[in-house]
Amino acid sequence: MKALVTGGGGFLGRYVVQKLCKRGAEVVILGRSPQPAIEAQGVKVYQSEIENFNSVKDACQGCDVVFHIAAKTGIWGSWKSFFQPNVIGTRNVINACKEQGITRLIYTSTPSVVFNGNSIEGADESLPYGCNWLSHYAHTKAIAEAEILATNNDDGLRTIALRPHLIWGIGDPHLIPRVVARARGGKLRIIGNGRNRVDITHVDNAADAHLLAFDALENENAGGRPYFISQDQPVVLWEWINELLTRLNIRPVQKKISLNKAYVLGMGFEGIYKLTGLSSDPPMTRFLAVELAKNHFFNIDAARRDLGYEPAINIETGLNQLVEHLNKTGAIN
Repeated sequence: MKALVTGGGGFLGRYVVQKLCKRGAEVVILGRSPQPAIEAQGVKVYQSEIENFNSVKDACQGCDVVFHIAAKTGIWGSWKSFFQPNVIGTRNVINACKEQGITRLIYTSTPSVVFNGNSIEGADESLPYGCNWLSHYAHTKAIAEAEILATNNDDGLRTIALRPHLIWGIGDPHLIPRVVARARGGKLRIIGNGRNRVDITHVDNAADAHLLAFDALENENAGGRPYFISQDQPVVLWEWINELLTRLNIRPVQKKISLNKAYVLGMGFEGIYKLTGLSSDPPMTRFLAVELAKNHFFNIDAARRDLGYEPAINIETGLNQLVEHLNKTGAIN
């Protein structure tokens, strides 16, 4: 088997690459940055933007499957900066798969595609795509996911979309470092009442889900569908964050701000950043305020039934491993 992993040098991508290599697959990756450590493992690296169709097509040559993980993430940026990689890039992957006769395509989506500004509690994949987006990331990922799934069974290509929620673990360059940095700087606040429950997904479990999706595409019934992926154990978000901070000898977050106040602050920061053209992430946005204050957890019965998914790494084990790694490497100092 030969597999292309777009974004194979990223957090989740590296775990998927490792698992494919352990299976004995020939692996190639496509990404923006050089990856000498991955190349040293015998993995071929195509360095290019995913908006470059010819590069995507070249990387797809001879492959049996594509794991399309590459995307622009984040809470801030222009519509174009999200649309180009997330939608145009995905269209390039679809078209390259068809031209190269690839039969399986697994897309890394996000639960944010169903964002509607309300709490979501135990919903399954029948939940419609979102509205009132407040986030170009969520909106463009929804467009891309819909196009991926609509392509199922076109020209022999079969597709699945996975929606892992809040991926975390060793090697995370986004979620944990930002939380730790803001907590250390005294800039982190509990939004709302601090009792909201959310799904999280250990990166090892998210990677497992991708290989299970590849296997499941042997079965026609699995294709053309999205699947929520999580620990299936929603955490009280701020309790979980404070548990992590405590284990890292960082003072837990105690100060609170209401959702309404955070939402207004987010609106203000968005206006200022638009006027000034600042490209860095604002301290708060409306989307972030809602996500940090409301419940959002999902039913993963479909992933269990169709993919055979079960989270192999539980939250406590994953947290122990992460804390040990951070303390050993000094990555949070």
